[in-house]
Amino acid sequence: MAAAEKATAGAFAGLGTRALVGAGLAVLAIAATVRGGLAFLLLVAAGALLVLREWAAIHSLGRGQLLVGLALLGLACLLAHLGRAPEALLLLAVGAGVAAIFALTFAGRARGFLFTGLLYAGLPAVALLWLRGEDKGAALVLWVMGIVWATDVAAYFAGRAIGGPRLAPRLSPKKTWAGLAGGVLAAALASLAWGQALGWGAPLPALALAGAGLALLAQAGDLYESWLKRRVGLKDSGRLLPGHGGLMDRVDGLVPVSAVAGFLVAAFGSPA
Repeated sequence: MAAAEKATAGAFAGLGTRALVGAGLAVLAIAATVRGGLAFLLLVAAGALLVLREWAAIHSLGRGQLLVGLALLGLACLLAHLGRAPEALLLLAVGAGVAAIFALTFAGRARGFLFTGLLYAGLPAVALLWLRGEDKGAALVLWVMGIVWATDVAAYFAGRAIGGPRLAPRLSPKKTWAGLAGGVLAAALASLAWGQALGWGAPLPALALAGAGLALLAQAGDLYESWLKRRVGLKDSGRLLPGHGGLMDRVDGLVPVSAVAGFLVAAFGSPA
């Protein structure tokens, strides 16, 4: 009995700090999203710049490359905020292309990662800023964020409470199939509940399926970031957030979800 209690306590070690920091970030994100305008621009731009900085540290990019990347990323965020998302995407594409050519031209292991870092940090930032500028944009952005949060929270508790077979032990030893299932189910329900509460016109099965699909993307983003860190022997992407690590550790699921959600809304229309 004592051993079981000890194992349970160990599974949820550090939960208080993690929950407090996570709740604070959620409140900040919700407030900035509802406020919109400059507040949302500053939130997204600051997040994107910090993500690129952590990316640069992981891949040992030079200071010059980082400064160029930060400048391009900041300008892309500003363009997207001003309603010029296509130009922002073009800027990111050109910057990534030039960085890729630079990487192919000059030898060096670290030179090839600026172009991927620009896309990793830039595409979700542009997508979120564009979504916020759409009709009912605040609801769309909160839907995206809510799906990621529901996935993370449910996967965390289901994985530690149920346990079972590991999902990808070489990438993230603590993740389980039970956690994945819990996250997908929670995201589907969150998407369905949000759409119902706001009276969205999308069919209920479509809302649930969208939530489940985006939850799978969130988990894939989490595993991808874990793989990046394993390659260089890091546990966390940084030390910015107590209980979480770096900002990349906190938004790894939001990166692919926001980018794909933005593409889907642009291609097929808003679910609202």
